[in-house]
Amino acid sequence: MTGITKHKWPAKIRAAIFMLASAAILMPGLPAHALDPGDKKEVEEIIRTYLLQNPELMLEVQQALELKQQIEAKTKAKEALEKNAKTVFESPNQANIGNLDGDVTVVEFFDYNCGFCQRAMDDMNTLLKTDNNLKFVLKELPILSAGSVEASRISTAVYRLYPEKYADFHNALMSTAGQKDGKRALQIAANMSLDLDKLNAEGQKDDVVEAFREVNDLANSLGINGTPSYVIGDEVIFGALGEDILRQKIENVRKCGSTICS
Repeated sequence: MTGITKHKWPAKIRAAIFMLASAAILMPGLPAHALDPGDKKEVEEIIRTYLLQNPELMLEVQQALELKQQIEAKTKAKEALEKNAKTVFESPNQANIGNLDGDVTVVEFFDYNCGFCQRAMDDMNTLLKTDNNLKFVLKELPILSAGSVEASRISTAVYRLYPEKYADFHNALMSTAGQKDGKRALQIAANMSLDLDKLNAEGQKDDVVEAFREVNDLANSLGINGTPSYVIGDEVIFGALGEDILRQKIENVRKCGSTICS
């Protein structure tokens, strides 16, 4: 395992672990208290003393656990991505920016009140300006506040009613300082001369909430619990990784069909 040193256990510890393991294998239904009290106490004392004298072992255990969890999360996310690919890349409940016929699609889950999503917006814009064959899919995941939900209602209405205006609206709202909510979103729309009555009516429709629910369910299945998060090719990516890493993954998808080329 990368970053984890294989520890050479002393003879007493190996014997203690072997004793416990043997009991578990030969008598799997045997409760711990069924071991000989003397043996049990001795084993516990040996392990306790050794761990106190070598506390770095706990760090090794923690690292191994974290690595195992990361691998399991990536495996689960990949399986969920294969199962839900159509919803991830082609759902009508999402905004599309860039070349709609691009050869690579980047899917971003975002919240307007996510500070890191502002950085992610800059990364997206730079990539789109320098890559004419790239498509971005933006999925509204308003999880940070009630204001986020209000802002996303208006944002959803904008891409439904004025899809050609959505990119400018998104950039303007995301760039606005302070808390984003329905009022801020409508101010941006007013500055763009959009029909506020139509936007309000569209944003309050029941199917807008259904759209949010679809994205939320999708995020849960992919193991996404924060924004921004991405899907590129066959990989689910968590966090704002920056333009350079995103660009490399995009190029790898073009080169070998995966974000990681062997």
